[in-house]
Amino acid sequence: MGRLDGKIALVTGAGAGLGAQIARRFREEGASLIINDLRAEPAEKVANEVGGLAITADVANSGEVAEMFGRVQDEFGRLDVLVNNAGFGFTGDEEQIRKVNETPFKQMEEAAAGGPITTHSDLTVNMSDEDWHRMIGVHLDGTFFCCREGLKIMNPQLSGVIINMGSIMGTCGGIGTSYGAAKAGILGFTRSLAREVVTRGIRVNALAPGFIDTDLTAPFEAARQLLEAQTPMGRFGETDDIAWAAVYLASEEAKFMTGQTLSPNGGYHMSQ
Repeated sequence: MGRLDGKIALVTGAGAGLGAQIARRFREEGASLIINDLRAEPAEKVANEVGGLAITADVANSGEVAEMFGRVQDEFGRLDVLVNNAGFGFTGDEEQIRKVNETPFKQMEEAAAGGPITTHSDLTVNMSDEDWHRMIGVHLDGTFFCCREGLKIMNPQLSGVIINMGSIMGTCGGIGTSYGAAKAGILGFTRSLAREVVTRGIRVNALAPGFIDTDLTAPFEAARQLLEAQTPMGRFGETDDIAWAAVYLASEEAKFMTGQTLSPNGGYHMSQ
């Protein structure tokens, strides 16, 4: 308790899932919360739960982001921790979800039968410009927009912590090229930004979660058993596995950490 006493923290995409749990743990550790989400009702619900302020904004819209951080400046006068968590995994396209769940098993069956492989996901070749740009816009553009505006508050303070949400899909590749591209971009942006702002006493790190039990991974359904089999710990993680890692990065315990990626993933991907 008390690891974040007196800190003002903004968590984007905090109306549910990882963002909501990060906000809960931050509050337990003494932080005051600003809860952002694209949807007003979930943002208000979590804000009420943690005694924080809800601000509805689309992080992919630079104008809305600027207004959000302007409000933070006006109402709090400072910002100590920014968690860029907003994002999504699937557009809701039923055919896309079906392929994600069925294709790996069909390919294994065809390989076991001696091949050739005739079942292909073809997610990239069938991706629309709109779907590509929305994925990059929310994840990568949104992270940039929020960092840019957040630094306008943190720079004069000569202090602050930024935590960007990557993914193992950005470190080892996997399902969904647009998602993997966006997350890999976030990890590269994190390293570069960390070098830029370290002279102002600002730390920038990233989290790269493995497969965690949230609404984002719920569409996997049939593919879940395969993903669990590929994870040495044999299971999906819990939201707290990411929330506590975020608490660590936001706290003084991580005062010698910048430009790093922590990856709670059950051993799915091992690096360094």
